[in-house]
Amino acid sequence: MKQYTNAIIFGIAIVTSSIFLGKAYTDRNKKDGEIQVTGLGKTDFSSDLIVWEGSFSADNSDLKQAYLTLEEKKRTINNYLSKKGIKPEELIYSAVKTNEKTKQLYTTNGEYAGQEFVGYELTQSVQIESKEVDKIEKVSREITELLNQGVQFYSQAPRYYYTKLADLKIEMISKATEDARIRAENIAKFSGGNLSDLESAKMGIFQITGQNSGEDYSWGGTFNTANREKTASITMKLVYKVD
Repeated sequence: MKQYTNAIIFGIAIVTSSIFLGKAYTDRNKKDGEIQVTGLGKTDFSSDLIVWEGSFSADNSDLKQAYLTLEEKKRTINNYLSKKGIKPEELIYSAVKTNEKTKQLYTTNGEYAGQEFVGYELTQSVQIESKEVDKIEKVSREITELLNQGVQFYSQAPRYYYTKLADLKIEMISKATEDARIRAENIAKFSGGNLSDLESAKMGIFQITGQNSGEDYSWGGTFNTANREKTASITMKLVYKVD
């Protein structure tokens, strides 16, 4: 009888130990409750800096004469821009580029016979960087008026920037973080839990796209310079503990 009782006690002990060991193993692998949310910060803004540039050229078989012609065109451009309200110190001219122009020669049989020098082509570009966006935009559209003065000016599309981008980015991070926190609170509320400590926060890629441009976001970040009116956005991924 004693042996039978001891066997029962020993069996109960084994079962009890198995239960505790199993629970300990399960608890060891069990993570505390957490909520992962992604918040979005987004705002529209208008560029406050414009960069516009263009180029002009002169051709001549004599290098010196080509340079004199280029300088004459440069004076015409300066006078035109001055009348448009652009100051000389706002103009940044590049170094003159020289290119020797040639033409290909062929025999009467159509065989290639070499090249012949026909003259020099000198090219120079000018750039304007200004916060007077409206004025420079207008000039960039009207620059073809120089054709009436014998100057062919090759104008590029203006590029638009924002000088307070660092402040804007901080504002977007704040908005995205707040948006994520509100999402986490709502999830915790409807799931019957309580939002606890913030475990981690990860910032997404800062994106700047043109308003109504249909641009796609990029994994490396989009930085639009073609549109004056832009939209900035950023995401924040937060992980909270839940009690």
